[in-house]
Amino acid sequence: MNKLRSMPRVDDVLSLVQAEQKTQNISYAELLNCVRETLDKTRKDVLSGKLEQVPPIKEIVREVVRMAVKQCSGSLRPVINATGVVLHTNLGRAVLAEAAAENVKQVARQYNTLEYDLEAGERGSRHSHVEKLICKLTGAEAAMAVNNNAAAVMLMLASICKDKEVVVSRGELVEIGGSFRVPEIMSMSGATLKEIGTTNKTHADDYRKAINENTAALLKVHTSNFKIVGFSQSIGIEELSQIGKETGVPVLYDVGSGLMVDNALVNIADELCVKECIKGGADVVCFSADKLLGGPQAGILAGKKEYIDKMKKNQFARVVRIDKLNLAALESTLRIYLDEERAFKEIPTLANLAVSKSDLRIKATKLQSMLPERKKDFTSVIKAAESQVGGGSAPGELLPSFAVQITPVSISAAEMEKRLREYETPIICRIRQDKVLLDPRTIFENQFEEIAKAFNEIF
Repeated sequence: MNKLRSMPRVDDVLSLVQAEQKTQNISYAELLNCVRETLDKTRKDVLSGKLEQVPPIKEIVREVVRMAVKQCSGSLRPVINATGVVLHTNLGRAVLAEAAAENVKQVARQYNTLEYDLEAGERGSRHSHVEKLICKLTGAEAAMAVNNNAAAVMLMLASICKDKEVVVSRGELVEIGGSFRVPEIMSMSGATLKEIGTTNKTHADDYRKAINENTAALLKVHTSNFKIVGFSQSIGIEELSQIGKETGVPVLYDVGSGLMVDNALVNIADELCVKECIKGGADVVCFSADKLLGGPQAGILAGKKEYIDKMKKNQFARVVRIDKLNLAALESTLRIYLDEERAFKEIPTLANLAVSKSDLRIKATKLQSMLPERKKDFTSVIKAAESQVGGGSAPGELLPSFAVQITPVSISAAEMEKRLREYETPIICRIRQDKVLLDPRTIFENQFEEIAKAFNEIF
């Protein structure tokens, strides 16, 4: 028991913990519980021999603060994305523009016009907040938004193709994240899948030969998370739309990523702008809002009014309807696109994709200069690197970048990655050849100071 004589009292530890800046917004009850847990664990570790003696009270306080911050910060929390993956699905995909985030805040804190028409003084439609904006930006006749793109595909097929056949190329029967597969979604919608072509080649005649009196639509699916190269062929939207016009069969296009600008402006070769898909003749297109559009999670449907109206009237539309907060963020994001120059300045996804190599090198150099001088613990250099678009967009396309390459000295790269990941503000990075990479493409400059602070504290 002599080993426990120097164990500090609960009140003494608690008073020091309460004085810490990091604990100012944590309740007394939560802090007290963390103090007791830490002291109990320390006591057991000393008695079991895991610890030779009771640690200094400063170390105990540090552990209590770490535990309290971790337990009270919530499960869904902000992180610093140092991976260079712009649309990192695991890290929430697109970061909202400030205007969009502010609009969400305003709508969340007050009653709002979600389904109220101010001019008529009666019930309105939640579709009205974004429909005109989507039509103006894409050239579509009508539009609506639901809670994600999988729901958009489901609603589109259930409204237009139920109990009938949908013709789709075998090479476009994709599986998206979380094992969600196009064939299964089609089956659940009540439509019957009619595969044509082969995995690597589908010809125009394959579509023509498949059309019969039970054909409801021709479906094109953008292969957003893989690419077939080599001996391959697929039919573009313009040629497919021409077949649809000749046969009187609507053409539906799951565009996927929802790019709203010229792909050359964001250094992506294989993504079509949504406007080009509508212009190319698609009767209905659907796409995600939280990918290349840079908005909140939502699925957008745009196209001919007769088909959009069918979807609005479908009972399933209520099951997958978009909520007021995502709608607020989506409306603000779309409004920014009315001025393309403003969009590239204010929408983080566009800015991160369009940034030049020279600017990335400047950012990397600035970040490196802010890191502490701790040569006994690590060294750092600026290295050429490659970023990814992510989110199932532009598969196989890598974006040239520069990164701060950290070579650990006192610990392993895996341990450094772990300590950064478990830091108060988690820093998510990559490891390459036993070195830690910090890619400034996805790091905001106001986060540099926090990263520098983390490198000081984790050692």
